[in-house]
Amino acid sequence: MTILECVPNFSEGRSPEKVREIAEAAAGVPGVSVLDYSWDADHNRSVVTFLGGAEGVYHAALAAGGKALEIIDLRGHDGAHPRIGAVDVVPFIPLAGAQMTEAVYWARRFGHAFAERHGIPVFFYGEAAVDPVRRQLPDIRRGGLAGLIDRLCNGDWHPDAGPSTCPERAGAVAVGARMPLIAYNINLKTADISLAKHIAGRIREAGGGLPGVRAIGVFLASRKLAQVSMNLTDFRVTSLRDAFAFVSREAAGAGVEILESELIGLAPRAALNAETAAAILLKDFSPAKIIETHLGERKHRGPARIHPEAPR
Repeated sequence: MTILECVPNFSEGRSPEKVREIAEAAAGVPGVSVLDYSWDADHNRSVVTFLGGAEGVYHAALAAGGKALEIIDLRGHDGAHPRIGAVDVVPFIPLAGAQMTEAVYWARRFGHAFAERHGIPVFFYGEAAVDPVRRQLPDIRRGGLAGLIDRLCNGDWHPDAGPSTCPERAGAVAVGARMPLIAYNINLKTADISLAKHIAGRIREAGGGLPGVRAIGVFLASRKLAQVSMNLTDFRVTSLRDAFAFVSREAAGAGVEILESELIGLAPRAALNAETAAAILLKDFSPAKIIETHLGERKHRGPARIHPEAPR
């Protein structure tokens, strides 16, 4: 059976109850395991990770996305993380021998169905992109929802599915197919957001930094900390240790130490183990943070319904 992982990101990080409702909607689909879900009030964002057979994952993504549209209202929404929609990003990832072509098929099927069902614009990115200009997710999210609306209103862009207007409450959604990436944050022992932004600019690939790294500097108002928030799109070329070492050097040059780092969602076994977790000051590490742990659970014990919530 083809196993896919889906890691949708939602623009809600201040109501644990709402995040749990979204996760439970996905968990209610037979054959689907919700492995992890987390939220962050400063980013005002949540991430849900689930996997299963391809068709089950497709229906779980529809259920979770539909529930999110019921309970999230972007009007008046604020948060440190850039966004274009209540259901912001929905990536499909092939696992356990599945082919990328299968992830692309289910991503596009989901995107067209979601757009038709809810009347919102959908843009395909990554391996599912139909327009090379929109292959990179940051290009779709450039300027946030306001920037996307401008491009739609000016006729510069047309969605890959759905209408050419964005509902104010729901916004739009980016749907993609990709290999596993690692969402990784490093918290600095300082409230200096200018330093975090400087380091983010230095480490990101687009700024001449490490290959496969996307990064932004974020101020965590609830903790009075500055954070370098990253996506490592290919851990084989830039590892967690590489990213940690780079940020550590840059911070040390400014006389600042690293407080801790954190993983959002899961990581492949080839990228993370207990030794690496200790070396990068990763908080809350356990085998449950490894994708392959859950593949083994499905094989030997059947799918878990839903794991307990844990704040980002």
